[in-house]
Amino acid sequence: MRYAKLWYGLAVVVLLSFAVLGYYGFEIYQQAPPIPQRVVTTQGEVLFTREQIQQGQSVWQSMGGQEVGSIWGHGAYVAPDWSADWLHREAVAMLNILAQQRYGVSFENLSADQQASLKEQVKREIRTNTYNPRTGDIVVSPLRAQAIRRVSAHYAALFGDDPSLQTLREDYAIPPNSVPDPQRRSTMSAFFFWTAWACGTNRPHSNVTYTNNWPHEPLIDNHPTGSILLWSIISVFALLAGVGGMVWYFASRRQEDEEVLIPKENPLHGIQMTPSMHATIKYFWVVIALFLIQVVFGILTAHYSVEGLGFFGIPLARYLPYAVVRTWHVQLGIFWIATAWLATGLFVAPAVSGYEPKFQKLGVHLLFTALLVLVVGSMAGQWLSIQQRLGLDLSFWFGHQGYEYVDLGRFWQILLLVGLLLWLGLVGRALLPALRTRSDSRSLQALFLMSALAISAFYSAGLMWGRHTHLALAEYWRWWVVHLWVEGFFEVFATAVIAFLFSRMELVKVATATSAALFTAITYLTGGIIGTMHHLYFTGTPTAVLAWGATFSALEVVPLVLVGFEAYKNLKLSTVRPWVRAFQMPILFFVGVAFWNMVGAGLFGFLINPPIALYYMQGLNTTPVHGHTALFGVYGLLGLGLMLFCLRAFTLHREWDVRLLRFAFWAMNIGLSLMVLLSLLPIGLLQTAASVEHGLWYARSAEFLQTPLIQTLRWMRVIGDTVFTVGAVALAWFVVGLHTGRSMQPLEERAYPVSREHELVPR
Repeated sequence: MRYAKLWYGLAVVVLLSFAVLGYYGFEIYQQAPPIPQRVVTTQGEVLFTREQIQQGQSVWQSMGGQEVGSIWGHGAYVAPDWSADWLHREAVAMLNILAQQRYGVSFENLSADQQASLKEQVKREIRTNTYNPRTGDIVVSPLRAQAIRRVSAHYAALFGDDPSLQTLREDYAIPPNSVPDPQRRSTMSAFFFWTAWACGTNRPHSNVTYTNNWPHEPLIDNHPTGSILLWSIISVFALLAGVGGMVWYFASRRQEDEEVLIPKENPLHGIQMTPSMHATIKYFWVVIALFLIQVVFGILTAHYSVEGLGFFGIPLARYLPYAVVRTWHVQLGIFWIATAWLATGLFVAPAVSGYEPKFQKLGVHLLFTALLVLVVGSMAGQWLSIQQRLGLDLSFWFGHQGYEYVDLGRFWQILLLVGLLLWLGLVGRALLPALRTRSDSRSLQALFLMSALAISAFYSAGLMWGRHTHLALAEYWRWWVVHLWVEGFFEVFATAVIAFLFSRMELVKVATATSAALFTAITYLTGGIIGTMHHLYFTGTPTAVLAWGATFSALEVVPLVLVGFEAYKNLKLSTVRPWVRAFQMPILFFVGVAFWNMVGAGLFGFLINPPIALYYMQGLNTTPVHGHTALFGVYGLLGLGLMLFCLRAFTLHREWDVRLLRFAFWAMNIGLSLMVLLSLLPIGLLQTAASVEHGLWYARSAEFLQTPLIQTLRWMRVIGDTVFTVGAVALAWFVVGLHTGRSMQPLEERAYPVSREHELVPR
């Protein structure tokens, strides 16, 4: 078998990596912070019960969960991190109570020696693990119980309508009475207490907390551990070694590159457009519509950071609060990108095999209908959930699950999984005849189909938690979806699709494309699967997770460092023949993908990947720097590039007027750069300095985020957002023009035949 070594290498990487990931999933289950049966005082008073903590988790999820602040650093960035905020407020409350009891003054008015003495007592109170595994109780002193009541009262007022906290609510972009039921507010406080308890309490027989001493909180000496520093150094070493090895590999193969005889005529003219391929056109209209709607909600999301309850004086939060618009902004991004990729799969499969299975067009129509139901239904359910108009069970099933990127209710999750399986069936049955035929491209087709299988299968990880699943385990499985599904197997799928398209156009040899695609899949997955654990450093996981995650997340960056070569080659290919220039704009989008892979996923990804960096940066605006540049810059541009490639195949008989499209490309990329460089990155770096100096609670506090400098930087985002939005509208206008004819002009006579079967009309 010609590619046997590469296939064996891919199989070994996948099997060993999942063995490691699975083993540590079991370790997380074993060593996760315990949820107590009761939280009781030494005098026997019950403060919270296990049922209240779990019920509070459900309340938090129903109100938007990680779209309203964050827990353990994961979530949104306008409101505080509730675990860090509770921990700090509880420590401050204990210090003030002790100061009043002993000295009759507030803590701030004590001498340095007196303050140091009280700090030591509070540190001992919080860091000592009083969980009794025999009874299942956490036992707290009357002092700590009094502090817990004070913090609980603060949160009850915050999520209610206490007028004294109206300014703070506006700073947090939380509407009054966001949780109108006092009982629900009480249980949510129980959940917040437990998350903070895990952050401040040492593991049994250890001087390190359940969250590896995260967050940075000087009041209780939560500082980076030796392991965090050690594995940060090792991760940098792994990156340098990996880059060196990759450079050596490419240098050793430089002379092996073969010249490719580019055909004079366009090989794609031989493709017969089948009914199911025509039926995919409407998917691309939906891609553009969802993209524009997502941009609108992105603008609203950004504006809420400076005007928490309105939009230039309009009380928009009454109807569309921050939690809703951020949920929709994140979710719509996933929807339109996935739709573009799935439509490409449906288009490519019959093009590969030249075979149209029976009822294939009907299947494409059914999948499209399910997509529309999913989008509208899930968004409506999320609005009802955040407005607290659903019971907690209904909210979990049809409303909001509270977990970022997998916000949609469980019913909609299942519907999406069914849709992915239907998509897999449609792609597989169309591709099967080609796989049965012995050809040079058989391995490439097999990789394409296997990546499609992985896309369908690995979304099922989102069904592995329930309403009361332990937060550490829910986070473990959530990152299977967010990291493995998106950053892992979608990446492999994209590699296979682009390799096939270029080989089908005879711009690269099939053997070269196949070898490159398999090698790329191996390098991505070598770091990508185990690298999932870098998201789990501080989510109640054992220290070994930190070691594996740090090392292999560094290896994730290795293949991204050299994608500049890929960008150069792609750009060079777009000029080799006159007919290739017809595909110059889709190829330019692929060049943009390579650039943002290097900068957004690579450079900005590694900025927050080492444990010592993430210790101070987790939950700060350095994360959306990576998120925006990787999600749109890589996956979004790739989705748009694949869409344009398919639309170009539909319109080969017409010449595109690409001036508007070229403007759209540069406006979106320049706008994204300005958004990051003028606003998100400076804010994130200032927050990092505040986190290092004062603690994470301060970096996320209204006191810091409402300073004039931060507010100015937030407003600076308008520049980048405006440029990006103009580019997005220009792209939409161009695509609409393909349907009306405004974006095309008649071809002059060419030396190659022109098929009139390629019509941009949905059937």
